[in-house]
Amino acid sequence: MLIRPATLSDLGACLDVSANSQTDYVWQMEARDDLDTISVRFHPVRLPRVMYVTYPRPRDDLLSCWEQGSTILVATDEVDAATIEEDEGEEAPPSHVLSYCQLDSHLWQGVGWISHLIVDRRLRRHGIGTAMLRASIAWGREQKLERLMVAVQTKNYPGIRFCQKHGFSFCGFNDQYFANRDIALFFALKL
Repeated sequence: MLIRPATLSDLGACLDVSANSQTDYVWQMEARDDLDTISVRFHPVRLPRVMYVTYPRPRDDLLSCWEQGSTILVATDEVDAATIEEDEGEEAPPSHVLSYCQLDSHLWQGVGWISHLIVDRRLRRHGIGTAMLRASIAWGREQKLERLMVAVQTKNYPGIRFCQKHGFSFCGFNDQYFANRDIALFFALKL
């Protein structure tokens, strides 16, 4: 596997990566607004059956984001040319995009946002997402950022657990963040 900056020709392949997920749990929000106190609590709730979750963000704007300066990384099934000796005249086989992520920096805040981190559904739980996250962290450090942020649907329990497993901490929410009005939980990682 090779993780590298996306090229223009990679962007179409990124849209072919299956982004939907499924879960047995969701994070339920309970909000209470008393006269002097507002309290919000999130907790996981087991569902009676598997829920199929549609990816909440539009991905068809990837080209315009790339043109506006977003960093887009792809993980491909290419082999790093530095690690092998290729025979002269032999062409490398075509590569396939396994995963991609979009990264944007807000330098004035010292924050980088992971807008998408998508691993093809058939290839999840094989370390590709972790490798992409490590590449994102390296990018954030190169940019001299203080933290990385990510927004995850409350329905995306595997995504929430992924963030927690890799040291991200819950730092807020927006109850109608996504276009489909799903709740977003914000997680941050100090770099």
